[in-house]
Amino acid sequence: MSTIRKKINAYAKLLRLPGLGGLAIPPVIGALSVGVHNDLYGLLMLFVIGAFSAIFGFVLNDYADVELDTLVKDLHGKPLVSGDIPRKHALAISFLCVLFAFFFVMILWWGKTLDDLKLLAFIGIFLAGVLGTMYNLYGKKMAGTDFLVALSMALVFLFGALSFGTPTLLTWVIFILTFNQTLHMNAVEGGIKDADHDFIMGVNNIALASGVKVEGTNIFIPLRFKAFGMGIRLCSAVLIFVPFIFYPSKYQIWNVILMALFIAGVLYLSIKLLTIKTFNRGKIQKLIGTQTFLRYSIVPIMLIPFVDLWIALILIVFPLAWYIVLTPLIGERLFRPRM
Repeated sequence: MSTIRKKINAYAKLLRLPGLGGLAIPPVIGALSVGVHNDLYGLLMLFVIGAFSAIFGFVLNDYADVELDTLVKDLHGKPLVSGDIPRKHALAISFLCVLFAFFFVMILWWGKTLDDLKLLAFIGIFLAGVLGTMYNLYGKKMAGTDFLVALSMALVFLFGALSFGTPTLLTWVIFILTFNQTLHMNAVEGGIKDADHDFIMGVNNIALASGVKVEGTNIFIPLRFKAFGMGIRLCSAVLIFVPFIFYPSKYQIWNVILMALFIAGVLYLSIKLLTIKTFNRGKIQKLIGTQTFLRYSIVPIMLIPFVDLWIALILIVFPLAWYIVLTPLIGERLFRPRM
């Protein structure tokens, strides 16, 4: 591999480039939830802000964990651990992401009245940054910090809504769904995926505190952790149908059936993940990756009665297409996230 290509590969991996198609969308969905459909410029600005927010979180996390990551052989391929990217570059990228995020917030609101909603939006995205930073710096030391990063992501979503209007019932439902999904991704999926080496790194998280452990090729997941994981999923499954209860005239039967099928798929894969007996990283990564894209599709399907169908289809297809096109850039296999 040429030096230039190796550098591109390393920076794409550090920035989590293949995942940004989905990770940058929450503020866009926030705006859609308050009725913003045709402001393509505003939605694009929100996507850019969401991208910089996501990159900030991931790069700072890698910067904070580099010394711990060196203890685990499977993590030696991470750009900061391998030395392909200097630590100081990661810190500079994190700082620049903060500057660019708030710069594009200013561009988004340029020429508009700075009302109470925008003030709340600014406070929300500022708090999101603070909570995300606390998680990145202390997430490996204190069990339960997954709630901080979940709230951080939910606030980024809420920023998109508050930037354009007053949050609706739909907004608050998706706010809680965003919180739930991020909490499950970090505490449950991440806890199981990394259970074989988190204890080596001295990590203190919900999974290890609950008794999740790997012995040889076997993994033990206690009932209380299974209940925690499925509790999050079942809560989300109920929430998804709340808009249907309050706006029944907007939904068609095919829309509800489609939501139910996707939810069933997520629940099935969640059960499979929580009931595995053998620690097979490849299988775990595949279960997580497939869940991720099923989960991403549910909210756009729920939004179909409130936005144009083509917008919902873009929200479903775009993150998947982005991921498929850009994953080869970092030398990873599809639907098998390593980091």
